[in-house]
Amino acid sequence: MNANTSRQSPAGEEDSTLLSRTARDLPPGRHQFHKERLMAQIHQEQRTTAPVPAPAPAPAPAPARAWWLRLPRPAVTLPVTAAVVAASVVAAVVTSGGDDRDRGVATGPVLTTPIGAASTKGVPQLLDRISLAAADASHPEVGPGQFVYVESRTASTFLKTVDDKTTLAGHALHRRQVWRSADGTKGWLIDPAVNDRPEGETLSLPDERGNTPEAYLNSPSYDYLSRLTTDPDALLTKIYKETEGHGNSPDQEAFTTIGDLLGESYPPAELYSALFRTAARIPGVVVVQDAVDAVGRSGVAVARLDETSGQREEWIFDRKTYVFLGERTVQVEKRSGEEALIKPGTVTFTSAVIERAVVDAIKETPRQSR
Repeated sequence: MNANTSRQSPAGEEDSTLLSRTARDLPPGRHQFHKERLMAQIHQEQRTTAPVPAPAPAPAPAPARAWWLRLPRPAVTLPVTAAVVAASVVAAVVTSGGDDRDRGVATGPVLTTPIGAASTKGVPQLLDRISLAAADASHPEVGPGQFVYVESRTASTFLKTVDDKTTLAGHALHRRQVWRSADGTKGWLIDPAVNDRPEGETLSLPDERGNTPEAYLNSPSYDYLSRLTTDPDALLTKIYKETEGHGNSPDQEAFTTIGDLLGESYPPAELYSALFRTAARIPGVVVVQDAVDAVGRSGVAVARLDETSGQREEWIFDRKTYVFLGERTVQVEKRSGEEALIKPGTVTFTSAVIERAVVDAIKETPRQSR
């Protein structure tokens, strides 16, 4: 994946270089696991530690996206102190678990696809139809003690460096299951691309350091989402404000933030509908008439090109019902250097939502709850 342009001070350049060099040695899911859990801890500490006065303080960076929302995107720009710690953590993972990148899901083929033509024509109309369909759909509430369950199929393609040689590698299509409590304090993840234990791993809080971070926009619980505004203009303003300094551009990060909520959460019905009307207000959003999710279902996509990475993020919907099927990220522009290995037409990530439901316990599936 492509790293963001660093905004760090010269004092942090060596650490950010280490982070960039070591990060690519891990598969996307495992690096995201360590980085995002670390950033959640840093975010919590920032909330509880008094700021040090400075002559001209810069805006605080937006908190990192929750690691359990495993989506491919350029690494976030970290504050200097966070980069120092994160680089140490990632380096330790690489040196102490050098085979970590080869465990779990078997290496799959490089994923490719024809690059569908994109157009701005009909974007508002399509998102309006998707919003109306979302408002009409059955959408159960998540009660206290219940869990949002999302089952998907995912696969990815990424750069892998071994002995200073970089090649393309991939995680084969596999099953991913996530459980998350309504308040966000309990959860479980089974994903062999992230952890090779068949039983999975806990997402429950507090974390290893005893912290219980509060839910926020990029690490939302159902309860948190139920309190968000459903006014599209107000919601977009909130997204821009809370993700300031993240991603490769404010517009792309806003689009990605909404995409995260579509893929692995269960927003309340009114908010779910409002998300599409909010997306229609983001500059650069396009329609791709022919897109395919991870299990081969064809649909129409709402998409946006990240001008920095040259990758297009696509949300895929059924052509007739406008139900969300899944998403994928496609390299559409030629890159230079090592990133030129990711040729146009490469699918760096693809996902298909198989089932989304409310269940009463961790590891319980909808069939078991009936």
